Amino acid sequence: MSAPETPEIPAPPAPEAVARHRALFRAIYRRTHPRLRQSDITVTEEAQVKRAVKATALGNAMEWYDFGVYAYLAVIIGKEFFPSGNDTAQTLSSLATFAAAFLVRPIGGMFFGPLGDRVGRKKILALTMIMMSTATLAIGLIPSYDSIGVWAPVLLVLCRMVQGFSTGGEYGGAATFIAEYAPDKRRGFWGSFLEFGTLIGYTVAAVLVTTLTALLSDDAMQSWGWRVPFLAAAPLGLIGLYLRMKLDESPAFQKMEEGEGPAAERQKKSFKDSFVGQWRAMLLCIALVAAFNVTDYMLLSYMPTYLTQLGFGETGGLLSIVVVMLILMALINSVGRLSDRIGRKPVLMAGSVGFFVLALPAFLLIKQGGTVAVFTGLLILGLTLVCYLGVMSSSLPALFPTDVRYGSLSIGFNISVSLFGGTTPLVVAALIGATGNDLMPAFYTMLAGLVGIVAVAAMKETARQPLEGSPPAVATDEEARELVEAAQRQPREA
Repeated sequence: MSAPETPEIPAPPAPEAVARHRALFRAIYRRTHPRLRQSDITVTEEAQVKRAVKATALGNAMEWYDFGVYAYLAVIIGKEFFPSGNDTAQTLSSLATFAAAFLVRPIGGMFFGPLGDRVGRKKILALTMIMMSTATLAIGLIPSYDSIGVWAPVLLVLCRMVQGFSTGGEYGGAATFIAEYAPDKRRGFWGSFLEFGTLIGYTVAAVLVTTLTALLSDDAMQSWGWRVPFLAAAPLGLIGLYLRMKLDESPAFQKMEEGEGPAAERQKKSFKDSFVGQWRAMLLCIALVAAFNVTDYMLLSYMPTYLTQLGFGETGGLLSIVVVMLILMALINSVGRLSDRIGRKPVLMAGSVGFFVLALPAFLLIKQGGTVAVFTGLLILGLTLVCYLGVMSSSLPALFPTDVRYGSLSIGFNISVSLFGGTTPLVVAALIGATGNDLMPAFYTMLAGLVGIVAVAAMKETARQPLEGSPPAVATDEEARELVEAAQRQPREA
């Protein structure tokens, strides 16, 4: 079947025709550019936004708890599921399995993202929660290499791929869901709770692993203690699923489904028009996510392994990371609120420049050893990272229009995470092994910062603006009336 012809864009009318038929062209313009009405504006009360944010952020915390547990137990998992004989090879094998999950994340994004644009955000977010929790629970039940041989790593990789596939639909949907619920003037503040949930997930994972490490002997931790955090995924997953199932669909998606708002006119677009047409926004998304995720996974996933290899105590390293994450949790919402006032670009640029300038001093401190030096280095990285953590969840959804937001964001985000984020622990460990230089993580972070500087310079400011393809969103009816009155005071063009 031949492809449908692309409709021709009509040429603008000649000035002479406008001059002769000014009344006619004024009527045409007013019909095609109607005044903003109060019914066009989305009003979401704070109680609704809080409920949506809480359920989405807690569900996201569950997702990243699962990933955090694996990262913090990478050394033990390497000994449990891979042949003995070489500790470095076991650790690299475990980190390679961690990275393997990221290979299927783009596939998950391509599957769940467009599906979320068709059937709704809520249903897909519930499905990804079920898959992630089930796969994490299964990892805790897999017998060791000594028990079932090569089937142990095979089953581990399979479970990690299910985790990666489901996570491919998680972040894009969660960020989209919160962004479409939040009022335009406070999208940065509410969006920051998504990464707040990420930090909660990592923190709970780190605290649980640290507690088990401190309470159990090395033999007990190796034989059965490491399984406890994975088995805890089942009840945590049920809680997150319950909260998500009680939510209503996002207001922007509902308006699109009802045939209201700018996105309704775009709903019938083809896959090619919707995704290939977003190439510039996707490139920006990929670059921003690369800059963000290299340091994110460096600090929250790889650092325990790095500190152990430097000879720093495993428990002390995890405790330092937990304290840094608690500080970031205390700051992240303030950073999101700041971006609502001064814009997303200044905050993101501060983070990108920080990555480039401060990475080397931070890792030099960490390499010195000692609790104070290690903590200070980790804190420098964390304070730089929080500039991204507080803003990314509101910046990325604003790159794409409503009808393709979930799909485009999921695809762009997961391609970048797969190439640059999830591979960070493996790439950095391999670079250190190949060069013998313990400062390779700093150089890798500086490169990410440089990418971020270029990407932020190229993006448009979106703070306090409606999402593309969606009507304005406010918190009260009074704000809606003020918007309408302001639009009525503006002169109409002929």
